[in-house]
Amino acid sequence: MTAIAQGRTHRRAALVSAMCALAVTGLGLTGCSEDPDAGTNGVGKLAADEIQAKTRAAAAAVDAVRLSGTVVAGGKSYRLDMSLKSDGATGSVTAEGGTFHLLRVDEELYLKADAAFWKHEDGTSDDTGSDSAAAGKLDDKYVKVPTGDPSYKKFSGFTDKDLLLDSVLTLHGSLGKDGHHEQAGVRTIRITGDGGSGGTLDVSLEGKPYPLRLVRAGGAGTLTFSAWGKDFALKEPAESETVDYGKELPTS
Repeated sequence: MTAIAQGRTHRRAALVSAMCALAVTGLGLTGCSEDPDAGTNGVGKLAADEIQAKTRAAAAAVDAVRLSGTVVAGGKSYRLDMSLKSDGATGSVTAEGGTFHLLRVDEELYLKADAAFWKHEDGTSDDTGSDSAAAGKLDDKYVKVPTGDPSYKKFSGFTDKDLLLDSVLTLHGSLGKDGHHEQAGVRTIRITGDGGSGGTLDVSLEGKPYPLRLVRAGGAGTLTFSAWGKDFALKEPAESETVDYGKELPTS
């Protein structure tokens, strides 16, 4: 292309930009709006229920994801930061001011927390300080959670990718769309339940239609999803870092 032709092209582009700017100021010019779905994966043009189906399928098909944010359940608020995949997970959970770390490798589940987490809070400790002594031994150790302990099911739920995603990727009520948005620099289409009161979900318009941000219904928390498909290492802790209580965890 010659310099003259390039100059004409640039002048035309500048003229179009100027006309669009006039349209924005309300001077009556039309036809300058860009297609918000241009260059996307196309899900933004679908109905809300189709978008939901596609994002659930995309989430189920991928091997790994990082989930972070808050979940309110049973009157308690949990802060999660979990890296999840089909054969295990690692991350942290904060509840009632205390934080504990979870690690699951296949069926083996470990919990690590400081001494304060393990101390009895029900006022039953005696004057011997046995509770404090036991808690001290568990401080910052990986405690193996027995599969038969009631805590196993509760804690393992935070490490089960499919179970966790199925439980949180839910919008309540009639589905609708709430326009185009952006999450962490990625263009999204937002779908809603009952106009937003049943929750909102931002779905990526770039690449696979992964869920990126969920606002749960009824103030039940906000979660973000990232690192879709990015693998991470899972390794059982060393024996020197592990405490195995056998059939039952100490009461806490």
